[in-house]
Amino acid sequence: MNRHPDSHVVHIGVGQDPLHGAVSTPIYQTVTYQHPGNALGPYDYSRTENPTRTALAEGLALLEGGAGASLFASGMAAIVALFHLLNHGDHVVLTEDLYGGTYRVLTDVFGRLGVTASFVDTCRSKDVLDALTPTTRLIFLETPSNPHLYVTDVQEMAGIAHTHNSWLAVDNTFMTPLRQRPFDLGADFVVYSATKYLSGHNDVLAGALIAADPDLAKRIQELANSTGGVLAPFDAWLVMRGIKTLAVRLDRQEASARHIANFLLDHPGVGPVYFPGLDSHPGHSLQKHQARGPGAMVTFQLKAGRRHAEFMDALKLILPAVSLGGAESLITHPLTETHRELPPDRLQSLKIGPGLMRLSVGLEHPDDLIQDLDAALDRIKES
Repeated sequence: MNRHPDSHVVHIGVGQDPLHGAVSTPIYQTVTYQHPGNALGPYDYSRTENPTRTALAEGLALLEGGAGASLFASGMAAIVALFHLLNHGDHVVLTEDLYGGTYRVLTDVFGRLGVTASFVDTCRSKDVLDALTPTTRLIFLETPSNPHLYVTDVQEMAGIAHTHNSWLAVDNTFMTPLRQRPFDLGADFVVYSATKYLSGHNDVLAGALIAADPDLAKRIQELANSTGGVLAPFDAWLVMRGIKTLAVRLDRQEASARHIANFLLDHPGVGPVYFPGLDSHPGHSLQKHQARGPGAMVTFQLKAGRRHAEFMDALKLILPAVSLGGAESLITHPLTETHRELPPDRLQSLKIGPGLMRLSVGLEHPDDLIQDLDAALDRIKES
């Protein structure tokens, strides 16, 4: 039966207990597995394989349309596994407006191992083409990007990557497979911080790396086993539990984000508003073409930018905190939090300044969220 993805998320992990028929996938909280004296069984050590983790990996690969998925202890561990496919002397082209942790691990860790990187505006194909070198092996996208929510044409980037003997990887954390399916657009890898929308409850750290090609999926599984940063059984179970409500959560969060973005757009205390669901957003038409929705992240500029701390302290319902995608609405200050690793000149060129705020819209009633924002903005309105 050809089921809708909204049905797949509900049934992730179902049928994984043939012994007792438990609807919820059992948590196999074990390190090792008893086996006959003459052979290992299908599972031997939980760093290599664990039935709970396998159920989640198989479910994610199915949802994404990939050949195989590997699960990691965090989203950064999944990104590190991807970069471990590169060799000394290889070059990576990345979205310039991306999570600061990705910038940090490439420059501070893989840079010392001989991997070079160029951060460019991937919304402009010319900039990507100009950045390519004979040693480019990977183009890495965030779309929508973090924090400005700029939208890159995934299909176009896949064509560029493959023409130049490179892979294309897409960090799909903001979208999830229910809103954007990069493999359908030609990507080779999809990476997630499963901490965010997939788990959805701000209670677990997790990452996922999915490959379109079976051989690459196997290489990643071998890397996960060799390096050991795999997801624990209980954490895998928490992510599966969260995914079951992903469709209804996203529908509510996205609808609320639209209301909030329009409110902010008309507020005198707010400058530019970045939300792909707005007609004024430069990536609006492209996002409608390559995704099923704009997502539930809203970024905006406070006109009284130097008073950002006062604004955050004035919020009563929205929580000042890093992370995103959970049931609770969270507001983040990229300059001093998610992107603090970037050097000052890069922050300036990316227009990540004191007044830029990133809002992850949660499950609260949108009227309450708007009231909370309105009161906080009133606190810092310019005289």
